[in-house]
Amino acid sequence: MKTILVTGGAGFIGSCYVLMAVKNGFRVINLDKLTYSGNLENLAEIQNDSRHIFVRGDIGNYELVQHLCREYLPDYVVNFAAESHVDRSILDPEAFVRTNVLGTCTLLRAVKEWRDGLDSAGELYKNFRFLHVSTDEVFGALQPGDPAFTEKTAFAPNSPYSASKASSDHFVRAYYETYGFPCLITNSSNNYGPRQFPEKLIPLVTLNALKRKPLPVYGTGENIRDWLHVEDHCEAIHTVLLKGSVGETYCIGGSSERTNIEVVRAICAVLDELRPHADGKYEELITFVKDRLGHDFRYAIDCGKIKTQLGWEPKHTFEEGLAATVKWYLDNEAWTQNVQSGEYRRWLEKNYTGR
Repeated sequence: MKTILVTGGAGFIGSCYVLMAVKNGFRVINLDKLTYSGNLENLAEIQNDSRHIFVRGDIGNYELVQHLCREYLPDYVVNFAAESHVDRSILDPEAFVRTNVLGTCTLLRAVKEWRDGLDSAGELYKNFRFLHVSTDEVFGALQPGDPAFTEKTAFAPNSPYSASKASSDHFVRAYYETYGFPCLITNSSNNYGPRQFPEKLIPLVTLNALKRKPLPVYGTGENIRDWLHVEDHCEAIHTVLLKGSVGETYCIGGSSERTNIEVVRAICAVLDELRPHADGKYEELITFVKDRLGHDFRYAIDCGKIKTQLGWEPKHTFEEGLAATVKWYLDNEAWTQNVQSGEYRRWLEKNYTGR
């Protein structure tokens, strides 16, 4: 049985990957700090599975990472651990540097130094891989008609979040170039799907609508994102981990560009069908709010490399995936109630009051 050390495996994307890996017969050592967006309820279906070992801790804890590597001898490390919300990065940039930059650097050093102590002729040493999960936001912003991002696009981050992720990507690449450490990097577009923390657009709009609260849309709602279902993303990550070429970067997208206002209206249409409200259409709740600072206009991913070289492509259409996602939130109200802690509600008030 192969072993994967997954960092950030209680978060939205990380937990989806952990569930998939365990289902596919891998043993997973799950290291997660359990900050506001980490949620063990995401992993409830494998809580008694011996193939899943949860460890609460920080990727910035060198001694802990070293201990886990020595104890469990991972065949692979997949790094999801990150602060990931742009708005939070605007309010507290240093937190993103601590986790995304310094944390990734410590993780890299700890894992590399553990691997350096292995028998260089052994299978574990030779076949080991470290995969770093990143974002398309490191590439900056596109305008209408611009070609989509590729692996060759120059970095031009525009927010503290994307700057911190760009920095971590550079360090991963440097570990490959300088030390020959077997790294891979993936850069994905906007994810959506079940169990996403409700500060992000789709769950935020869905849950606000159910409470007949305003549906906040930045600016005019014309900003464009390429939407990728989280299950498609996790399958792509696993494909890169097992089949990708060491030292390479792979862009992962959903080929589903939509403006923010199109996404919000689509959510409203799904809710009108699944849970109609006597007070009127959900779209009537849309409220345009002051745009956020440094709001990138458009992201788009060219998936040509991963499709051609590794044979991956997304399985979900956006319309089907969105409808299933909204239905998941309707069917899992206990999850949403538990995840919406006092801290989260205070953050929402701080971020949106006055817009």
